[in-house]
Amino acid sequence: MHYGADYNPEQWPREVWPEDVRLMREAGVTLVSLGIFAWSRIQPAEGEFDWDWLDEIIGLLHEGGIEVDLATATASPPPWASAAYPEMLPQDADGSTFWPGSRQAFAPSSPIYRRLAAELVTALAERYAQHPGVTLWHVNNEYGCHLHYDYSDAARDHFRTWLRRKYETIDALNHAWGTDFWSQRYTAFDEIVPPRKAPYSINPTSVLDFKRFTSDTLLELYVMERDIIRAAGATQPITTNFMGAFPPADYWKWAAEVDVICDDNYPDPNDPESFRGAAFARELMRGLKPGVPWLLTEQSTNALNWRPTNAPKAPGQMAAISAQAVGRGADAIMFFQWRQSRRGSEKFHSAMLPQAGRETRTWREVTALGAQLAQLPDLPDVTSGAKIALVFDWENWWAIDGRDHPIVLDYLTLSHRWHAALHRQNLSVDIVNTTSDLSAYSLVVAPQQYLLGDEGAANLSNYVEQGGHLFVSAFSDVVDQDDAFRDGGFLVSLRDVLGVALEDFGALVPPASVRGADSAGEVASHASVGGPGQSEAPLESPAGRIVGQYFAEELLVQDAEVLGRFTEGRTTGRAALTRHTFGTGRGYYLATIPDDDGMAAVLGWLAVEAGVAPEIEGLPEHVEVARRGSVLTVINHSTRPYAVDVEGVDLLSGSTEPRRELDAFGWAFIDTGTVGDTRRGR
Repeated sequence: MHYGADYNPEQWPREVWPEDVRLMREAGVTLVSLGIFAWSRIQPAEGEFDWDWLDEIIGLLHEGGIEVDLATATASPPPWASAAYPEMLPQDADGSTFWPGSRQAFAPSSPIYRRLAAELVTALAERYAQHPGVTLWHVNNEYGCHLHYDYSDAARDHFRTWLRRKYETIDALNHAWGTDFWSQRYTAFDEIVPPRKAPYSINPTSVLDFKRFTSDTLLELYVMERDIIRAAGATQPITTNFMGAFPPADYWKWAAEVDVICDDNYPDPNDPESFRGAAFARELMRGLKPGVPWLLTEQSTNALNWRPTNAPKAPGQMAAISAQAVGRGADAIMFFQWRQSRRGSEKFHSAMLPQAGRETRTWREVTALGAQLAQLPDLPDVTSGAKIALVFDWENWWAIDGRDHPIVLDYLTLSHRWHAALHRQNLSVDIVNTTSDLSAYSLVVAPQQYLLGDEGAANLSNYVEQGGHLFVSAFSDVVDQDDAFRDGGFLVSLRDVLGVALEDFGALVPPASVRGADSAGEVASHASVGGPGQSEAPLESPAGRIVGQYFAEELLVQDAEVLGRFTEGRTTGRAALTRHTFGTGRGYYLATIPDDDGMAAVLGWLAVEAGVAPEIEGLPEHVEVARRGSVLTVINHSTRPYAVDVEGVDLLSGSTEPRRELDAFGWAFIDTGTVGDTRRGR
């Protein structure tokens, strides 16, 4: 179990470095990420390298028993690079240039940036590939973090190359994009530009392809650097840091290219529910590379600096959110950063060693957590034992975020809400893609799966045919991988599985929290469940009364069993919840998206249908349980103490008493060992 932080010794005079190493040992630090933003120090001019300082600090850390995750430093080019080559700078959709003075000021497609980055990484890898102090390589940093999309001429040229590879002929592209609409037909790839600022709505498939291109282009940069490091003879694992569910990068594709998954995660202490979003991110990281431990490479020890208000973490909250990551498969707990900066944009960002010094709660909590993690035995098994899977699909996210749909949906927020409905009931869940191996799950939840490719549809269908329970919600199976309607209407790919077709989407007035303000600046008030202006679609079901939002779809029931019907509004009396047997499994369809209570009710009922029970019954919503092999992590995310009964051995205290007293933000790792498998389901 590694413990540490980003370390930026270039911000400090050399005489501070030995003290840093000494204090790191006091805090229990075993690993630091080094040199992430050090390009300008490593290479003060083109063709000129300064290794003395880096040699010295790696040597000091190695002598002190602290391992190095060595960064390639390509995340932030130095000023001399853009001064000499301004054409490497990125642009937004309006054509405005992003200038240096911040970070990440480079166009990912720029041949000049790629050449300069390759030269840096080549020199760095040749020097340190065999260094015994370097145990991990950290490529770039948070790809796409501040610059989601680049629309520069470099991106234009590379996009055209990407499209040629994908479609081969311009006729194939015209067909996929539907360019006969609005006279958009192209006669050559060189006529195509990125989806820059335009008079009105841009071709949706071109936008979808540009997002695919962006993810692939960023991944090309990672692979380029990784391959240079390998060519230098490095045998250490190579990785880069992800950012949870991050829009521009399809981490399902990226996961195959990194040796170990790393994540940066910053839940908001001002939000008492933020630990659920953190749980979503941890489960996503665990799911990207099943069975392989991952690393939490960044979080904050206390307050941040970049939100409108940056509250400190409550006493114990940092350790609790760290324990949550360990319980979901993390083999490292790390922070940004080791020593708090005195200058620059992130000087108000907390660190392991605070500006206020060691006589602080932050330092006490940092050293206490380091000591606790050092006591843990090896935890090689990262499997959750979950019998429920939640589908999260980047390409669907990109497509559903497009314009001109029946209603505006926030896919990430809705995915978080579906996950939270399971999390509140302590129903263990894995996050999967439509093409993942689903054979271990009793229930697969695939909400608002608007874009469903042929491979994903076949995988979901096979899962049900082989005995699984599949739940699908409104606005699913609408378009194919080209964002085009299929022949035969809607719900075409899953029609045999679900036993229903779709006549109309029946869009509703969205909830007040997402529809914004009217022209007078006030949130419009719509409580109607009748005709025009209908905002809710109540239904009765085996899960009880459910309030539907966003859609009241008009289903065409073919051979499905109707379990629930809408009770008010335009669709009164029409089917709202259906169940259909397909092969040896069942497909369920809900023709709306419920409110939070409705999500919990439906998923709780479905869990019973699928034979799945919580790890521990009867816990309050603020107490969570996660399984990692035989180890249960139990966390109290509230300011009130709570006692929970769990049989097993406490990995820190050695206690075998089943009654566990959890203080505010208290937590425990319990090895259930031979006391029996508490998991339920298929």
